[in-house]
Amino acid sequence: MISYVTVGADDITRAKQFYTAFLPALGYSLAEGPEGLSFALPVPPGQTPVSPDYYVKPTFDGQPATAGNGAMVAFEARNQEQVRTLHAAALAAGGTDEGQPGFRASYGPHFFVGYLRDPQGNKIALYSSNVDEPGRDD
Repeated sequence: MISYVTVGADDITRAKQFYTAFLPALGYSLAEGPEGLSFALPVPPGQTPVSPDYYVKPTFDGQPATAGNGAMVAFEARNQEQVRTLHAAALAAGGTDEGQPGFRASYGPHFFVGYLRDPQGNKIALYSSNVDEPGRDD
């Protein structure tokens, strides 16, 4: 099981603006400190986390942060409308578009996804695969 994901950021203020535009709507809470931003889903007392935490931090070696070529983190939304809404909010908060929300021929008929990059260049996917909504072939 993946415990956490960390991405580097040179400008924590810009990163905070970007990530708080959509992660709280997906249930993540933010803890902020000198080491950067820590986003986590709530964990009921006595249970262990089922989804990874997401950290946005300055690099440990002090060198500029870089985005991984081929690396991407995907966040699941409740439905297609939430994908659209959060994709737009993330773009308005400093992200760049890597693919407007919609269906992709390469994936299942209910996989609805929008792609973007954070201000540092890290690739993010917001998706829904809600089978109760119309699919690509409907």
